[in-house]
Amino acid sequence: MKKALSIVLALALAMSLGLAFTARASVNTVTIKIPVYDRGFEGWNVTDNYYTQWIQKEFGDPNGVNVQFVAITRSAEVQDYTQMLAAGNAPDIVFHYDMPQAVAYQAEGALQPLDLEEFKQYAPTYYDKTIGMVEQYGELDGETYFIFATRPTAYNYLTLIRLDWVEQVGKTLPTSLKELDELALAWREAGLGYLNHQLVKDNFTYSYPFRTWPNDDREHALYSELGVADFTWGPSRDYLKELNYQYNAGIIDPEFYLNADTNEALADFVSGRAGTYSLYLAASSPVISSLLANFPEAKLATLNPAAGYVNPEQAMERGYWPFGMIMGINGKTDETTRVAVWKYLEWMLRGDNLFKLENGVEGENYTLDADGLAVAAPDFSGPSLLSANKNKDYWCLWEESATYPTDELQQKANLLNWAPAGYEQLIIDSKAYFDALTPYRAPDALFTTAVTTVAEYKADLNALWQELYVKCAMAAPEDFDKVYEESAKAFLEAGYQEILDQKAELYDAGKVK
Repeated sequence: MKKALSIVLALALAMSLGLAFTARASVNTVTIKIPVYDRGFEGWNVTDNYYTQWIQKEFGDPNGVNVQFVAITRSAEVQDYTQMLAAGNAPDIVFHYDMPQAVAYQAEGALQPLDLEEFKQYAPTYYDKTIGMVEQYGELDGETYFIFATRPTAYNYLTLIRLDWVEQVGKTLPTSLKELDELALAWREAGLGYLNHQLVKDNFTYSYPFRTWPNDDREHALYSELGVADFTWGPSRDYLKELNYQYNAGIIDPEFYLNADTNEALADFVSGRAGTYSLYLAASSPVISSLLANFPEAKLATLNPAAGYVNPEQAMERGYWPFGMIMGINGKTDETTRVAVWKYLEWMLRGDNLFKLENGVEGENYTLDADGLAVAAPDFSGPSLLSANKNKDYWCLWEESATYPTDELQQKANLLNWAPAGYEQLIIDSKAYFDALTPYRAPDALFTTAVTTVAEYKADLNALWQELYVKCAMAAPEDFDKVYEESAKAFLEAGYQEILDQKAELYDAGKVK
């Protein structure tokens, strides 16, 4: 009788915590598949490491859950998800950073509607933290499909520029596109490198520096599309005209079309072939140390984004929605598994679990300073070593960057997390530039129903974009207008006109936020 009573009490305690299927499971009864980006970090196993094992031990085993991490190739995530969804073995969480693709998953039937009461019951802390975003942005066609990670203000995406090259040619840091081109011409004449240019594909924000503020709301809704190039819009033409000038003037890599990902662009920068490089800077980023290993005399600065604008006082900036990662539940995930997913999301927000995932083990990976900030231990290489981007691909399900309770602490933490030692000014300047451009920033339009033509034509248009944009860039200057007009016509006929027509219809019907 005492033994039976103890079992009942143990079960009651476990259920009161809202986290367990059994008081202490000896056999894991349910498997949840959690996606994690694989960025190809050398020596890092994304699905089996100290932190995946810790999660299994601390959350999975006590709750009868097998936590299986599924690698999603960062540079080919849509292809990976598409193949997994078709094969029926996709993760239980389907995620993406950009709403158009998330909506495309929903339109393809890959996601299931969400019960917000169930969400609240099993993940109350996560629910309270994010319900405002869910209610405002998570609904499509009258049902809720998405939950969101939070997105604190971030300003660590920046362009590094070789300040020593700037000084070598007797120039100052550019503050307009005209000054940037003049600087690059001086570099060329001095036998230095060129402006880095990575092949534009999959993520289409290239025309923002050529848009004007204030923006036309309707045009912005029709043409701003992260997944499809706005090839036929005036700002896109202006961008291509400038790129054509830079190519023919010899101030960008003559083989830019081969720079298919960041690896080629990074190699050009650290080898001294290029004088600029754009990245999300982190304290652990190897770019600066790699550059200095080759060029100890190199000096760096943050390039003012205004250096990309024809008219810095009227240029438009792309804004972010207030959410980070966009997540839905796989349409084939059953109720038991879905509840386990909610509980996993909730568990990470309990106690110091999220803090450990972001920072590691106190006394090994970091020490706490007087303000309670985690200060990373230099040269730590023990078993609890974080991934090269500080485990972000695990904790991005909860927040886009680590958060602290006050603005002062947050900015101090940002410097610790984003600035390599001795290069804090790069982040300080980036914040100043970010703040100055805030009044001119607007996010893409968010349609409240799927723009089905985007899903239908996106792949073909992306392939055609790469062909046509390179063709426009490499045309002889006197032939640019003709080449562009012919290319724009081909782009419209390949499905872009149908996308514009559907967006116009939805916009006019008020189906947009």
